[in-house]
Amino acid sequence: MEMRDVSHAYQRLSGVVHDIPIDSSKCFSEMAKASIYLKCEHLQKTGSFKVRGAYNKIAKLKESGELKSVIASSAGNHAQGVAYAAKMLGIKSTIVMPRVTPIAKVEATKNYGAEIILHGDFYDDAFDKAMEIKEKTGAAFIHPFDDEDVIAGQATIGLEIVGEFAEADTVIVPAGGGGLLAGVAFAIKTLNPDIKVVGVQAKRADALVRGFNKKEYVSMEDIYTIADGIAVKKPGETTFDMITKYVDEMVTVSDGEIASTIIHLIERTKQIVEPAGAVALAAAINGKVDIAGKKVVCVISGGNIDVGLISKIIEKGLVSRGRQVKYSVLLKDIPGTLEQFSKLVAKANANIISVHYDRAFAELDLNEVILHVVCEVSGFEHADELKRDLEKGGFEILKIG
Repeated sequence: MEMRDVSHAYQRLSGVVHDIPIDSSKCFSEMAKASIYLKCEHLQKTGSFKVRGAYNKIAKLKESGELKSVIASSAGNHAQGVAYAAKMLGIKSTIVMPRVTPIAKVEATKNYGAEIILHGDFYDDAFDKAMEIKEKTGAAFIHPFDDEDVIAGQATIGLEIVGEFAEADTVIVPAGGGGLLAGVAFAIKTLNPDIKVVGVQAKRADALVRGFNKKEYVSMEDIYTIADGIAVKKPGETTFDMITKYVDEMVTVSDGEIASTIIHLIERTKQIVEPAGAVALAAAINGKVDIAGKKVVCVISGGNIDVGLISKIIEKGLVSRGRQVKYSVLLKDIPGTLEQFSKLVAKANANIISVHYDRAFAELDLNEVILHVVCEVSGFEHADELKRDLEKGGFEILKIG
């Protein structure tokens, strides 16, 4: 791939995708002890950066005059990007999605004009079905990341960052299959080699990080993360080669850090971001990259979060930030004990969210019960203060968390 491929992609995308200016953030700058800027691709058409690569690939194929239809396999943002791009270009699209794909994502993709086929329980099943249809129909397969034309489309983000904010010291980018990171890194290093490029993966889906550190391609058998948009077992081979050449550093963030960052974005910027979209900022504000005093651009890659997942993520984020704490407390199973416990919690200015009695593992002959209680507190220090107050009040804390 050459820089002219990125320039051509930028021309194809002109007037098609939103022009999203880089936005500074005072609160995140204070948290990171650096000047933090956000490239908000979750505000992009279809809700993520994926439309860039999909549109560039399909438009280039159409220019050849041979394209009749396209097919893709995806359970997320790529599906919507392909469907939207194909519709804009007047091309028939078919998307194969796993049967477990949330209904909201299926409907969103269908609304962009694609024919939806639900097949299998995992992405690999959907991919195999897409390959079968490709062979039967001759439709062009649009790969989500391991394709130079797709990568060139994603690289236009790097082109825009350098064009708008050439004084940036560091750009932090999410990575799953690697198409976004490879493209952004290629464009930035070609235009300004002095800008540091850092890739971020979820801690339990970090094939690219492992490969980057070993300097050899790595795939994984098992992955688990709330960041489904970057949960990829087998990264692209083309993307891996580009990442090892153009990326300076790769780091990971935990699911707790991702969830906490999503809550920060909701509270501080009033924006909803999907877990994969939050990992770059999570790395910046959790000290995963040495950026003190630097000008840093974090790519927020997508905002297509499943509504049903939001409450779970918020709960996980509150726990990771010390805003919710679970105590296991030994109580005398006699009238008035719970009232005494509740008064101590109220006096400490905490709030009881849930209570569960456990008599199965308590000492029956001592007439005791284990109380599992979740409390809302202001942070870790408040949680410790509440624990001390409860112990002073005569309650034995068996376990926290």
